[in-house]
Amino acid sequence: MAVPKKKVSRSRRGQRRSHNGPGVVGTTECAHCGEIKLPHHVCRYCGHYRDRPVMEPRQAY
Repeated sequence: MAVPKKKVSRSRRGQRRSHNGPGVVGTTECAHCGEIKLPHHVCRYCGHYRDRPVMEPRQAY
């Protein structure tokens, strides 16, 4: 079994983990109301998907 000889420093550990952070989430503008939304999702403000009403918008926002 492999056992490390020395403690890995915080700097070395951070350098190894530098690419593991969360990625950038892409967003688009709703064609109906202009709010920011996730692509390929129903707009939570107006309830439209691809210029069609799909559901009633939520009033909690």
